[in-house]
Amino acid sequence: MTESFDAVVIGAGPAGEVAVSRLAAGGMRVALVERELVGGECAYWACIPSKTLLRAPEVRAEARRTAGASEPALSWSEISAYRDFMVRNLDDTAQVAGYRERGVTVHRGAARILGPGRLEVAGELLETQRIVVATGSEQIVPPIEGLEEAGYWTNREATTTADLPESLVVLGGGPVGIELGQLFARLGADVTIVQAAERLIPREDPAVGEIMLSALREEGIDLRLGARATRVSRRGDHRVVHLEDGGQVSGRQLLVATGRRPRVAGLGLESLGVEVSERGVAVDERCRAGEGVWAIGDVTGVMLFTHVGMYQARIACEDIAGRAARADYSAIPRVVFSDPEIAAVGLSADQARERGLEVLTSRLELADSIARPWTYERDPRGTLGLVADARERVLVGAWAVAPLAGEWMHQVALAVKARIGLDVLRDTVAQFPTYSEAIAKGVEALDVSDTPG
Repeated sequence: MTESFDAVVIGAGPAGEVAVSRLAAGGMRVALVERELVGGECAYWACIPSKTLLRAPEVRAEARRTAGASEPALSWSEISAYRDFMVRNLDDTAQVAGYRERGVTVHRGAARILGPGRLEVAGELLETQRIVVATGSEQIVPPIEGLEEAGYWTNREATTTADLPESLVVLGGGPVGIELGQLFARLGADVTIVQAAERLIPREDPAVGEIMLSALREEGIDLRLGARATRVSRRGDHRVVHLEDGGQVSGRQLLVATGRRPRVAGLGLESLGVEVSERGVAVDERCRAGEGVWAIGDVTGVMLFTHVGMYQARIACEDIAGRAARADYSAIPRVVFSDPEIAAVGLSADQARERGLEVLTSRLELADSIARPWTYERDPRGTLGLVADARERVLVGAWAVAPLAGEWMHQVALAVKARIGLDVLRDTVAQFPTYSEAIAKGVEALDVSDTPG
């Protein structure tokens, strides 16, 4: 038996869910195909559980830094119970029922495209003129000798664990490694982060890695930079990571946080002539991957962020509806929910120079420039960096390592997106006292230097 649909969406993560909802709201008969849980990686094993788990230790750290506040106790049983509530106890029954009530057909299983407009899911054949691929990404597990035999966690095991490890080795000093490493350290584990690169968060300005290095070391986390794991072994109930320089680190648990890659294997996209590589499914500015095929989210390899996938879903649905829409990735915010938070948008200074821009930069220590850090905590922290195009007199990038940076960085994201002039930003009045005041101060510092960097 073959079922026909106006559109079939493969993958029910955030990107796929936005696409299904919009297409169904537009009157289309839509099928949603999901091989695991409706909601995807973000809802069950990544963004939602990790940020939920991070909050209670963050509150205790905030109390420690706040004058007159008592440090609260942490209850792992209550923290983990709330985490389980937030991830719906890994049960998507209500979500599936909700889609079916809205007329969406939900198919369980892995989809394989057989040819133009034809798919197979768990032995059932589907026909459609429109295929939207939203299969997400998967953890990269490096080919380290002994790793499989020793056993390891990925983000999935780390964010759903019922028991806390007494010690943890983290492979990877990117966003996941930093967030989860700090989380478990604050919950009482001895944590070591092993980073092959010479700095943390290497995709961002070098200053970001330097600031976080100090912050994490102050919390007792052992950081090994420029250290490459060559072998993993077991010593009793510990995993031992052997390093290229001959050193060793060990922990009861080992977390692999070495990045993710688009999930493209086995989809059958080649039968449609769609360009597929290890970098993902190639798409144009309308998220088109081929005739009658759109790809959205991590599978495109454009930027592996939930908010980018949801944005691409909107672009693809507009295109499917026949309306003009083109994706613009120039002002996508990037946040690491560490403490202090890391937030960035646009280009780094080096990237701007590589594009031939005449660059102005400024770096502002917030405690020296605005009042809010002093009202927020004792021994206030926070740094803001701005990158501007000196010829066009607009911001092209920014970064911050500071409390709540992920919230107030969106003002800068809008400035980059809309190419708001430096004169306007400098003349914009922010509420006193807020962290947002730093933006105008940073723009003033650009003008004071007035020398391309």
